[in-house]
Amino acid sequence: MAIRHRVPGQLTRGQSILRGVVLFVGAVVFLFPFYYMVIGSLQASPDTSLGGAFPNPGNITGENYVAINSRVNLFQGLLSSSIFTGGVVLGTVVFGLLAGYALAVLQWRGRGATFALALLVQVVPFQLLMIPLYVMIARNYGLADNYLGMILPFFINSTAVVIFRQYFLQVPKELFDAARIDGAGDFRLLWQVAIPLVRPALVTVVLLTFIGPWNEFLWPFLITKEASMQPLAVSLANYISTVAASTANPYGAMLAGAVVLAAPVVVLFIVFQRYFISTDIGSGVKG
Repeated sequence: MAIRHRVPGQLTRGQSILRGVVLFVGAVVFLFPFYYMVIGSLQASPDTSLGGAFPNPGNITGENYVAINSRVNLFQGLLSSSIFTGGVVLGTVVFGLLAGYALAVLQWRGRGATFALALLVQVVPFQLLMIPLYVMIARNYGLADNYLGMILPFFINSTAVVIFRQYFLQVPKELFDAARIDGAGDFRLLWQVAIPLVRPALVTVVLLTFIGPWNEFLWPFLITKEASMQPLAVSLANYISTVAASTANPYGAMLAGAVVLAAPVVVLFIVFQRYFISTDIGSGVKG
């Protein structure tokens, strides 16, 4: 009779089943609030009980979304949010890559102090800076009712700098040395060697940066009162706080507004989630 030896680190059948059950339960617990938000936004008559998660099919309707579209210009809100968020993401990625590369790869005096300053900036809440930033941008620079005024305070993100620095530190130094021997300069090293190897960091920064300005409503509301320039989060916040209560189903209208705001973030995460676990760091080093 052959004796089967278990490979060290390999799970037994019982452990595999237990892990699957735990992961399944965790996924259900995590996804249930999102499911409840979507199904609640589709109900004609509100049901705030647990039974509302499994409504009567006859109670399903899209009227809550029609009510939002009749009060809020969703297309204009999405366009304004795309301009605001796109500008923030672009600035964060460009300057984060440059600063992270300089802090990780280049040798220059004051590099450690600069990195310490980048870490220190992260402990300062944005709310403390909001009033002086508003005075500087809206009054001194005259950028009220302007997309640039909304974008500038978020254009450089110290968190992105730290993330890129940590990833660049993991890139083998031999790759940079070999490229320099071939005559590559720093910008070519960054573009052709470093960036392709830190794709998970790039995707992480894009997603983390996207979530912030996409859901931001206080700062854009301070900068502009023009309804055509206000991002979707501002329009939906106004809708939920002032208009939703007057609709036939305030509960469903609020959940519908939350679904509209959350949908782009969920789609973006689903599209790019596979890049979180893929990395080619070290693949270009022999041995």
